[in-house]
Amino acid sequence: LKDCGREGVIGRFESHPTNNQGSTSILNNLLSRMEQYANNLENLVEERTQAYLEEKRKAENLLYQILPHSVAEQLKRGETVQAEAFDSVTIYFSDIVGFTSLSAESTPLQVVTLLNDLYTCFDAIIDNFDVYKVGPEQF
Repeated sequence: LKDCGREGVIGRFESHPTNNQGSTSILNNLLSRMEQYANNLENLVEERTQAYLEEKRKAENLLYQILPHSVAEQLKRGETVQAEAFDSVTIYFSDIVGFTSLSAESTPLQVVTLLNDLYTCFDAIIDNFDVYKVGPEQF
């Protein structure tokens, strides 16, 4: 400390060679952290991409359940869908008379089985005709 106050440059402060090993370890540490960060980002991107693809698949499945396949494809391509006209259509609404009291006296499994059997019967009949079915599972 006393040498720092000398007037002459020589002898004021003598520098010693620095140890490059310390700076190398800092650089290695920095590179290691950057590699960990990059790997973490790659993992996050992969996870988010998988989540996005899964949601896209679900949305497409829903679209195909609600709309005819050709209409869904046109919408996916961003095309305008032209309305179709039909000379004759049939709309069938059904009601199970006494369903509320029937379901109150039945177990949940019995109600589900009844509805499943009923819709399976309807589907078997509808399959014999050229129809587009929109059912409760689409809503």
